[in-house]
Amino acid sequence: MDFELTASMMCADYGNLEKEVKELEEGGIDSFHIDIMDGRYVPNFAMSLNDMRYIASATQKPLDVHLMIEHPNNRIGLFLNNLRQGDTVYIHPEAEYHPSTTLQSIINAGMIPGIAINPGTSVETVMEMLRIVKKVLIMSVNPGNAGQMFLPYVGKKITKLLSIKEDMDFEIYWDGACSADKILEFAPKGVRGFVLGTTLLFGGGRPYGETMQAIRQLEF
Repeated sequence: MDFELTASMMCADYGNLEKEVKELEEGGIDSFHIDIMDGRYVPNFAMSLNDMRYIASATQKPLDVHLMIEHPNNRIGLFLNNLRQGDTVYIHPEAEYHPSTTLQSIINAGMIPGIAINPGTSVETVMEMLRIVKKVLIMSVNPGNAGQMFLPYVGKKITKLLSIKEDMDFEIYWDGACSADKILEFAPKGVRGFVLGTTLLFGGGRPYGETMQAIRQLEF
């Protein structure tokens, strides 16, 4: 079964970041997920613009930049100027007065536009933006911290999005508490990619390549 795996780099070992990027690449990761937090939209700080720049310079794999910041349109140029065409930029619709303007800036720069949908955000409130974006990042946990528990009601939201994704031409990606059983359940239903963090990839003491090989060999 064809699905994408992306590494949540906020969970990586920052003392050995070059080694982490190399080992993830060699292990078969499809892309690198960069969580940018401002301490305002979410009550935490995570990766910085400089972290993103470094990872962009250390790999040719695509970057998925997840902006958990207030009013991203005010600073979107800082990120777009340090990314490559074909990288993905996700914004949270609630964080912007006019999110479609920010999405258009992402499109104009040659990036893939995406929105991230929090557990408490309904599909109905972002319906028009689904006609603009190419990727929808479903947060299965509240944003801001790694290692949280999966919120079961998010599954119904994913089912709703799966029913309209072909007509509206977007792909669905899973972020938060991603375990093997979630991939087994939702990849066959049409979820395109999964962000891997502490639940499945980081901190387990197992080589990244072995973990990813085991995931790709799951029996669906």
